[in-house]
Amino acid sequence: MSKFRKLAPLIFVILFPSLSLSQVRESSEKITVMTLGVFHFNFPNLDVQKVDDKDKIDVLEEKYQKEIVKIIGALKKFKPTKIAIEANPASQKKIDSLYKAYRFGKHSLGRNEIEQLGFRLASELKIEKLECVDTWGKTYESLNYLLIDSSSRAKAFEQYYFNNPDTIYKKKSSGKSLLKIEGITNNLLYLNDSQIIKESLGPYLIGHFKYEEKADDFTGVDFETGRWFNRNLRIFRNIQRITKSTSDRILVIFGAGHMNILNYLFECSPEYKLVSPESFLRKAKK
Repeated sequence: MSKFRKLAPLIFVILFPSLSLSQVRESSEKITVMTLGVFHFNFPNLDVQKVDDKDKIDVLEEKYQKEIVKIIGALKKFKPTKIAIEANPASQKKIDSLYKAYRFGKHSLGRNEIEQLGFRLASELKIEKLECVDTWGKTYESLNYLLIDSSSRAKAFEQYYFNNPDTIYKKKSSGKSLLKIEGITNNLLYLNDSQIIKESLGPYLIGHFKYEEKADDFTGVDFETGRWFNRNLRIFRNIQRITKSTSDRILVIFGAGHMNILNYLFECSPEYKLVSPESFLRKAKK
């Protein structure tokens, strides 16, 4: 066994904490990042929780367009130099092409938040490109069977996923659309409230998280590790990759659910200073 392997436990316990603290102290400048958690403006309904048709809005309607213009005006005051969006790096060329076409007046904005918020804001600030930083998590190879519909083991997991004792913890809908009643800005303020973000991690720690194919195994834990926790760690790494200077001011526009991990990572990182969008969004209401 190599000397490093023998010493590794001691190094991690003693050396790494002291190094991290010294690095934080020595860092006089941090990269400012603001995360904006959003609902998906075009309602693709790709998440587990679906939005009923009666609760959807059309962001292209004039009243919502006026609201979005005010939101853009408020976000401009953050003065981002880079905008990170929920699109896979493999889509970068497509996003670049659409954004270029929009800037030259050859593309009408679609309903999604990437275009309604990202394209508009980047164009007004003369930012050359939007950064595609989304990705999927890496699952354990031993759990690949969960992704095979015909597998009896997969079906057993799927049954537990949607029907388990912890469904009692699910929040019941009031039957009314907050979007239709309160509008986009109030909805974004709600989604970016620190307590709401904290609570949104809860569902990832119950239900299928507890699933055991065999007594005392970690099937559910390992599944969620790849599906959610690893995915957001990889997104965070992609954001690190687009960070080039301490003068960068990064705006991250992502589905609000991601903020229960991403915000924590930014808060803990010695590289970044996290800024809440709440004060900016409140200005959009004036």
